[in-house]
Amino acid sequence: MTTPAPLIRPDAQAAAFFDLDNTVIQGASIFHLARGLYRRGFFPTRLILKGLWLQTWFRVVGRENPDHMQQARDSALNFIAGHTVEEMAAAGEEIYEESILPKIWPGTRALAQMHLDAGQQVWVVTAAPIELASIIANRLGLSGAVATVPETVNGVYTGHLVGELLHGPAKAEAVRALAVEHGFDLARCFAYSDSYNDLPMLSLVGHPCAVNPDRRLEHHAQEYDWQVREFRTHRRAVRLGLLGTASAGAAAGALAAGLSVRRMFKR
Repeated sequence: MTTPAPLIRPDAQAAAFFDLDNTVIQGASIFHLARGLYRRGFFPTRLILKGLWLQTWFRVVGRENPDHMQQARDSALNFIAGHTVEEMAAAGEEIYEESILPKIWPGTRALAQMHLDAGQQVWVVTAAPIELASIIANRLGLSGAVATVPETVNGVYTGHLVGELLHGPAKAEAVRALAVEHGFDLARCFAYSDSYNDLPMLSLVGHPCAVNPDRRLEHHAQEYDWQVREFRTHRRAVRLGLLGTASAGAAAGALAAGLSVRRMFKR
């Protein structure tokens, strides 16, 4: 039986929190950013190969290895080191138009608009860089974004982070901070994500919703009678590796993805 959607109505103490990758947009936002910067000559291919391998692991295997997460944190934004905040802002606006806007899920966009129309705040909560997350939130008319913060010195990126990646439990802490700052009642709030790794954030609110869920989140949502929104076609979901795979298939998919990296960036 399909769980009925909770009523979205005017409520000053309610807000909606949206994960970004595969929830608001199709695919990984950091990939769209990196590909756009690569095309603009920001960095050589060798600097992004490792990051793309980690993204492939996350996407295909459907879970995150702690060692890989530490590697991702240590080298998360090496590809923007030495560039200025102004350069990134200009490039980010262009990349949004050419690569991200066409990848926004219309269904998720409609959900966000329903909250906005009801007078509720809508926030993006993501591990993506804050510069990119802020552009997306601003272009969609949302209230704002909380995200991973790249370190800068005198307006130049160092390639390191301020604090940790906004991931897993860190997202829940960010939502708690927003609730305190704006006076939200979390029991009346909504959260949307595709990933089981966002369970801490989803479990924090009164109205969690699995959007284009991975296999583990889908099972969890069914067990706890959460709302599920599916905006993918089955064929496309399988091709993107978002419904989960057996380990042998995952390894083959990761290898194929790794071998195609150069072709993907040259398109």
